[in-house]
Amino acid sequence: MREDQGAARHGADRAGGRRTDGPARGRSAARHRGGGRTPRTVVATRIVVGLTSAAVLATSGVSWAAYRWVTGGLNTSDALDRVGRNAPRHLDNSVNLLLIGLDSRKDMNGNDLPKEFVQDQLHAGSSDIGYYNTNTLILMHIPADGGKVQAFSIPRDDYVQTLNGDGSSQGHFKIKEAYSNAYTGARERLYRDGVRGNDLEAGSREAGREATLATVQNFLGVPIDHFAEVNLLGFYDIAKVLQPIQVCLKHPVRDRYSGADFPAGLQELNPKQALAFVRQRHGLDGGDLDRTHRQQAFLSSVTHKLKTQGVFDDLGKLRGLFGVMKKDLVVDSKLYVIDFARQAGNLTGGNVEFNTVPTEGSATRNREEVELVDQGKIRALVQAKIGRSAPSSAPPSSSPPSSSSSPSPSQGGSGGGASSPGPRPRPGPGPESSAPDGGFAGESVKEGGIPCVN
Repeated sequence: MREDQGAARHGADRAGGRRTDGPARGRSAARHRGGGRTPRTVVATRIVVGLTSAAVLATSGVSWAAYRWVTGGLNTSDALDRVGRNAPRHLDNSVNLLLIGLDSRKDMNGNDLPKEFVQDQLHAGSSDIGYYNTNTLILMHIPADGGKVQAFSIPRDDYVQTLNGDGSSQGHFKIKEAYSNAYTGARERLYRDGVRGNDLEAGSREAGREATLATVQNFLGVPIDHFAEVNLLGFYDIAKVLQPIQVCLKHPVRDRYSGADFPAGLQELNPKQALAFVRQRHGLDGGDLDRTHRQQAFLSSVTHKLKTQGVFDDLGKLRGLFGVMKKDLVVDSKLYVIDFARQAGNLTGGNVEFNTVPTEGSATRNREEVELVDQGKIRALVQAKIGRSAPSSAPPSSSPPSSSSSPSPSQGGSGGGASSPGPRPRPGPGPESSAPDGGFAGESVKEGGIPCVN
């Protein structure tokens, strides 16, 4: 069944996952909570905050008109409002930001990207591939004291309990399928209720975001404060603005699937090559593990370039970058992008360490190859890195027994069907359990330059 597709335009209602008039909505909510006259202390506080904000804008050279231009057209989501109700407790003022890379050949309106563009530039097959699975999941923990940022990459084929936005279980699937499972289920429900067009696509994607946030939050045992989502087209457009991107390879590679064809050593990539660089997994000893390290190295190279070229301190350059981001990026409605962009300079200069959560070997679940994981072990590793104790309620493993719940609706998803007797070694020279670097998979990628990877 084909339904009308399309994403809600900026300014659509909350159900569509987009922010309406923020100040007006905030005033209405404040009146509702107050239930009467506003106390004088609150009025005084608002005046002080307003004057302080005006002073900051004036001294930083950022005009109100420029601020409104940068922030006014961003695609925003309220997915965290629902997910936050079941979030673990925050122990300090640190911030956890989840980066979501959507493996979709669709634009922001849910329409197929042009066939020629997908095949020639993205080198990503047809628009039917990828669906609404997440190809990249990286949680960045920004400590309250300004110390080293710890980033945690989650391999997309990790076999975990996936959740819906309300905390209910979808069953056990690859973690990348939490988004697509929820998207498909929500789309079917909304269509039955008569929702069509922009609202149908927007509501379905919002359910996907909620599910991804809830699943990652539960899997790692930490609350998520902010998130940013980008698809393949968005990645390409950002690389186009920032090109050329410098990367470094330990060995020459050639892969007809991704289009990667690079010599060893330091080199500069155009947008098409950059996408091939981060998407390659065939022909690499570590497969998806090496691809994850490529993604980390790419982010390190981009932040290094942004810092060295002064983009974080130049409003004009920021406007150029945000112009692209407005078209392709979705952020949570509580993320103040100007403030975050000005603080983002602190994430460069070697202040970020990328870690990849370990797996316990490959196995077959529901006739698909997955990566088994030990959730208790992963939670303990993550908590140790960010300086807190792992939750005592963490289960020993997120991989279920041989019988599990029936699958949720998904295109190409793996349900909780029959399973193999147990883990089997992954192909290639790698170990069955990949955790040589302090328990994490592979060597940590240190940000602060152009790291060399496989």
